[in-house]
Amino acid sequence: MTEMTISLSAARALHLAAQGLLQPRRRKARQDDVVAAIRQMGVLQIDTIHVVARSPYLVLWSRLGDYPPAWLEQALAAGELFEYWAHEACFVPVEDYRLYRHRMLDPEAMGWKYSATWMRERRAEVEAVLEHIREHGPAQSSDFERTDGQAGGWWNWKPEKRSLEVLFTTGALMISERRNFQRIYDLAERVLPHWHDSQLPDVEQVRRELVLKAVKAMGCARAAWISDYFRTRPPRLDPETLVAQGALLRVQVDGWDDPVYVHPDHADLLAEAARGALTPTLTTVLSPFDPVVWDRRRAQELFDFDYRLECYTPAEKRKYGYFTLPILRRGALVGRVDAKAHRRAGVFELKALILEPGVRVSERFVRDVAGALQRLADWHACPQVRLTQATPADVAAPLRAAFAQQQERAA
Repeated sequence: MTEMTISLSAARALHLAAQGLLQPRRRKARQDDVVAAIRQMGVLQIDTIHVVARSPYLVLWSRLGDYPPAWLEQALAAGELFEYWAHEACFVPVEDYRLYRHRMLDPEAMGWKYSATWMRERRAEVEAVLEHIREHGPAQSSDFERTDGQAGGWWNWKPEKRSLEVLFTTGALMISERRNFQRIYDLAERVLPHWHDSQLPDVEQVRRELVLKAVKAMGCARAAWISDYFRTRPPRLDPETLVAQGALLRVQVDGWDDPVYVHPDHADLLAEAARGALTPTLTTVLSPFDPVVWDRRRAQELFDFDYRLECYTPAEKRKYGYFTLPILRRGALVGRVDAKAHRRAGVFELKALILEPGVRVSERFVRDVAGALQRLADWHACPQVRLTQATPADVAAPLRAAFAQQQERAA
């Protein structure tokens, strides 16, 4: 049987449809849409930088539009989600706990996320932290007073914080809730009282399910993209094995030598994409930790968009800015914006807006991009959008005019 061949634009549309980023929502978000969106992505990566909204809130906003960020913490506290190392630190649907339990049982394979040396040399201190939570209930890092005389810092955690994180990686502790986005740790048996390791699937089944979930979340996936999605380690399952079993579909993309894989649940979307009926119409702003761009190689190959977060790069070496947000416009990644929310002043500052080379700037393009940035600003309660500079420079004036018109209408 001849394999289906689709265009690159169809592959992009299929990817965006699977990610919930194809078209604007037709209704206002409801609370259960938060967990539904995370199920659709498979995971929601956590990062605490909040030059604009913290990343997990922004990833959800890109898909849901305006919604109360507290819904995310409420889903965690209600036990609909749990936190663990998936792609990186992530919120994960609670039904997938079984797929990550093997990682907890083999923490030494988790690299820097677990320190066997710490457990060996500080075992008494680790046990003391565990006993404190067993006796006194859930705790956060700030409940433990620093006693080593050192200052705090990004990686200079106090001993109790390191012990909490080691216990978290082993699965002895889980995150029961977050308060002001700070982790609250509790015993795993109190957070998931109905779990028992007799429910643990075998490693081969876990490996298979994670491949299928990754392919489904991406809509279509080259083999080289699959392992990054949930950061699976070797030995890895060859997707061709799943094609032979009928568990995956294999498709060709114009111009690519290797195939892409599609989950059968997306067969109808694939058919729509193949006949050009899957039309991306959403324009929005993405988090640097959005699944669409977190794999630099995939974003380059699928969207011809070379994206790298530069907040960890020395200022003099940055090309675009400290915390640039990709701009998704009708199926293409058309640029990025270095933004900062000044919440007290009600100002959303666009320190730099940089469009990709060759992007055609039309009146409709300006309206789409300005509208998305204004919606993001309004969600931050920063209705005044201030554009400092733009590349190319001649896009600045029409964007500023569009922002002024939007603000006049809102007044």
